Amino acid sequence: MTRTVSIKRRELLIHALSGAAALSLLPIAGATDAAGSSLLAGTDIVLPTGDIHDFDFFVGHWNFVNRRLKKRWVGSNDWDTFPASLRCESRLGGVVNIDDGVFPSKGWSGMTVRVFNLKKRQWSLYWINSSTGELFPPVVGGFTGDHGEFYGDDSDDGRPIKVRFRWTRLGPDRAHWEQAFSLDGKQWETNWTMEHTRAKG
Repeated sequence: MTRTVSIKRRELLIHALSGAAALSLLPIAGATDAAGSSLLAGTDIVLPTGDIHDFDFFVGHWNFVNRRLKKRWVGSNDWDTFPASLRCESRLGGVVNIDDGVFPSKGWSGMTVRVFNLKKRQWSLYWINSSTGELFPPVVGGFTGDHGEFYGDDSDDGRPIKVRFRWTRLGPDRAHWEQAFSLDGKQWETNWTMEHTRAKG
């Protein structure tokens, strides 16, 4: 009974987010460049475009190792390392990609919902953490070849920041992800990385 309710709630969220994909870009795209491309608000960073199949490679079950910076903004090189696993699915003909991850040593889980805007040809990536239940602001972008970049606005300890996700496909069974924060959109500090390996069997 509990599983049925959980699936229904998750599907409602997916449908709601897919319908709101265009709205999610409004606070992020602050201007356009000479070619008419969207820029990350307050910067000269062009928000990348991509393809509806960018995250097809990620469908399936994965194990991954996290390295998360213990203290941000102080030039630290002290990392917390911990394991996790996830299951990724494609929905609505590929317009939605969702993964549901478990971080056993941390006692929480997380979900990423990715929604592809067909008109803008951009992905909006939303993160939800079970410890807060908060839907974080999206990062927007896409892949060029095996490399994906995604940018957005957020806050960290009350300060407005820029966020960058970088994805690298490393063949069919491995992938790298990293998160970086910036105060000005120019100087970036990487504070979280994940090394994904496809689960066997």
